[in-house]
Amino acid sequence: MNLLADLTPLRESPAFRRLWAGSTLSAVGGAMTSFALTLQVWDLTRSTAAVGLVALATLLPLLAVGVLGGALIDAVDTRRLTLGCTSALAAISALLTVQAWLGLDQLGLLFALAAAASAVAAVNEPARRSLIPALLPARQQPAAQALQRIAFQTMMIVGPALAGVVAGAPHLGLRGCYLIDTLSFGCALYGVGSLPKSLDRENSPPDHPERTLLSSVSAGFSFIGRTPVLAGAFLTDVCATFFGLPTSLFPALNAERFGGDPRTLGLFLAAVGVGGMVTAVLSGPLKHVTRQGAAMLVGAAIWGGAFAVFAIAHSLWLTLLALGVAGAADTITVVARGTIVSIVTPAAFRGRVMAADYVVGAGGPQLGSVEAGAVGSLTTPVISALSGGLLVVACTAAIALALPAFRRYRLQMEPGGSTRTRGSPR
Repeated sequence: MNLLADLTPLRESPAFRRLWAGSTLSAVGGAMTSFALTLQVWDLTRSTAAVGLVALATLLPLLAVGVLGGALIDAVDTRRLTLGCTSALAAISALLTVQAWLGLDQLGLLFALAAAASAVAAVNEPARRSLIPALLPARQQPAAQALQRIAFQTMMIVGPALAGVVAGAPHLGLRGCYLIDTLSFGCALYGVGSLPKSLDRENSPPDHPERTLLSSVSAGFSFIGRTPVLAGAFLTDVCATFFGLPTSLFPALNAERFGGDPRTLGLFLAAVGVGGMVTAVLSGPLKHVTRQGAAMLVGAAIWGGAFAVFAIAHSLWLTLLALGVAGAADTITVVARGTIVSIVTPAAFRGRVMAADYVVGAGGPQLGSVEAGAVGSLTTPVISALSGGLLVVACTAAIALALPAFRRYRLQMEPGGSTRTRGSPR
C-alpha cells in the first residue's frame, strides 16, 4: 500500500491542478497578511485587547456572511462568483499594501479592511471548494481532500515563517508582506479564470424553488438537519474545535512549565502543524477508507485525547508529541469530513452546505479559543485544557450513539468512479 498522498487528481485534471496550485500560493500570501496585520496592530497599540479585536473583526463577518453566502453560491455561476471574490480580495490586499507604504497607521482602517476581507472570504472559500466535486470524479474526492489539507498545512507552516523573514528585512518590513500577498492573487486568479466557463451549472438544476434569500438559507439548514451523515459530520467538528482547541491557553501553560520562552511557544504551534502535514503527506491509505463517518469519529476522539495528555504533560517532548498527534488526527477528521460533504451533497445544495462547512471549520476554532480562555480564567489553564479534551471524547461517543447512520456511513465505489452510499439519504 502506497503511504504517500495520492497525486492522481493533480495528474489527471489540469483544471484542478491549476486551481490547487493557485489557491495554495495565494493562501501562503494570505497567511503573510494575517501575520503582518496582527503585528501592525500590536506595533500601533501595544495592547493585547486591540490584537484580540482583530479576531473579532474577522469572526463576525465570517459568521454573518458565511451563512448567507451559501444561498448566493447556489443561485449564480460559481466560477464567475469565485473570480469576482478573488478579485475583491486582491483589491483589499492592495489597499493594505498602499496604507503600509504611505504609513497611514490608522487602526480603524486596518479593522475595516480585515472585516471586509473576512466577509469576502466567507463567500469565496466555499464557492471555490464547491468547484472541486464538479472537477473530479467521486473516487478521487478523498485524494483531493488530502491535497487540500497539504495546501492548508503548507500555508500554516510556510506563511508565518516567510512573513517573519520579510517583516524583519530592512527594506521590506510589513509592507513587503502585504505586497507579496497582493501579487500572489495573480496565481489564484489564473487558477480560477482558466476553469471551464459555467462549470458547475452543468450539474445544477436551472431553477431553485426558494424565492427569497432567507428561505434559501433555511432550506440549506433543513437539508443538513434531515441528512444524518452531514449533521453528524458538522456536530463532530463543532465538538472537536469548541471544546478541544486550547490555543488561547498556550502562552499560560508555556509560562507555567517552560519559563515563557517564546521559542518554546512557537514549537507548540509548529508541532500541531507538523503533525497535520505528516499525516497529509502520508495520506495514501486514506483513499481506501470507505467508512468515512467512523474515521471522523475516531479522528476526533484521538484529537480530544491528545489535548487531554497535553494538559497534564510536564516534559517538553511529551507536550510536543501530544500536539503532533492532535495535528495528525485533525487531518484525518478534516479529510473525512470533506469527502462526506463533497459526495453526499447534491449539486443543488452544494454552495449552502459548503458555506456551512466553511463557517464550522473557520469559526469553530475561534469560538473554541474564547471558550478555553474563559474556562481557564475561571479555573486554571490545566483544568480548562484537560476538561476540554475529555469533553471531546465524551461528545464523540454521544454522537456515535445518537446518529448511527453517521457512524455506519459507508462509501462504495462503482465502476467508472460513481458512488453508492449506505447510511446516507440516497
